[in-house]
Amino acid sequence: MIALLIAAGVAMGVSLVGTRVLVPWLRAHGVGQPIRLDGPEGHLTKAGTPTMGGVAIVVGAVAGYLVSHLRSETIVTRSGIVLVMAIVAASAVGLMDDWIKVSRERNLGLNKSAKIIGLLGVAIGFSILAMYWAQTSPVIALTRAEFPGISLGKILWVVWASILVIATANAVNLTDGLDGLASGSAAIGFSAFVVIGYWIFRHPEDYDVSHALDLAIVAAAMTGACIGFLWWNAPPARIFMGDTGSLAIGTAFAGLALLLETHLLLPVIGALYVLETLSVILQVGSYRIFGRRVFRMAPIHHHFELVGWPETTVLIRMWIINGICVAFALGVFYADFIGLDSVALIQPAALRCLL
Repeated sequence: MIALLIAAGVAMGVSLVGTRVLVPWLRAHGVGQPIRLDGPEGHLTKAGTPTMGGVAIVVGAVAGYLVSHLRSETIVTRSGIVLVMAIVAASAVGLMDDWIKVSRERNLGLNKSAKIIGLLGVAIGFSILAMYWAQTSPVIALTRAEFPGISLGKILWVVWASILVIATANAVNLTDGLDGLASGSAAIGFSAFVVIGYWIFRHPEDYDVSHALDLAIVAAAMTGACIGFLWWNAPPARIFMGDTGSLAIGTAFAGLALLLETHLLLPVIGALYVLETLSVILQVGSYRIFGRRVFRMAPIHHHFELVGWPETTVLIRMWIINGICVAFALGVFYADFIGLDSVALIQPAALRCLL
């Protein structure tokens, strides 16, 4: 528990102070976010707001993770190292994307192919190391390896894990469109993985995850870093995280779910990201097939802005939705712990929630 508090506290402090230092430095060097001209009118005033703030999140999280391990009782594990490396690598891809946007002064960074190739390299590298070096169980699971216990084999698991990393990174990236939306929802989601990781660590006889405490420390560090960044990212934002932060956050979520063997719980913990992604898929699909839009603008948070909701109203209501889904996910996780029959009763409701 002490290691978790140290990781969260140090990460929050470094992110809080680091972001405060970044804001004037980025302004002085002209590192401002270009804004889509076809976006909501209210967003045009945000043009020039410093971006690449995700650097503070990642540096804060890495600092929190490292400092927490200065205690002799806290052991660095292969799973923790692999996950931290993946977070940093995904952030580097996002940093390149953000830099191209800023340097070319347009809201287009890496082209789709380059971005996918970069993320694919991160995802495959993480998945291979997680399977063959950290020796993760090659199953698809909801709350533990035995449930439902679908074994994929090592090669198919690497494919599955890579897809999950890329999908989650892009989902968080789509969500990062309102001040504080991605950072606030991420803090809520990572806190769930802190609970899950620590619970698994305290009940080793019920779970087959040997590095759960170290993974909970990573989650705690990401929670603290996101909270520290949110201080400056809350509306009206003084800085944006950019792809530097959103890709790192998405990779962290997917990595935690994979390494803690809670793959199928991730869409519930990240239900907000699923909603945002589905809104884009529906919008694009409907327009291409029927020539009509489902929403006034996608992702869906822009739709609510255009129907007249103030930005803070959209933000807080989406945080509430996210919080409810995270609480539900923790309920499913605990229901499995006390008996699988409880989960069997909850599953139909969970499916209705996602659909």
